[in-house]
Amino acid sequence: MEGSLSVIGYGLAAIGGGIGVGLIFAAYMQSVARQPESQRVLQPMLFMGFAVVEALAILGLVLAFIK
Repeated sequence: MEGSLSVIGYGLAAIGGGIGVGLIFAAYMQSVARQPESQRVLQPMLFMGFAVVEALAILGLVLAFIK
């Protein structure tokens, strides 16, 4: 029973990471479409947010394998 619960937990973590990445890129594309000159300011924030969301998804994978 423990193995199946950890797999379900990782599945939820992967879904959350996918939704988070989608929201980050959608907000970036909308803001650059409205003000193209802000691309240089927003791009580092885009990659930082992407890295944090992906790190959380990888952490969920690691925690699923620990149990």
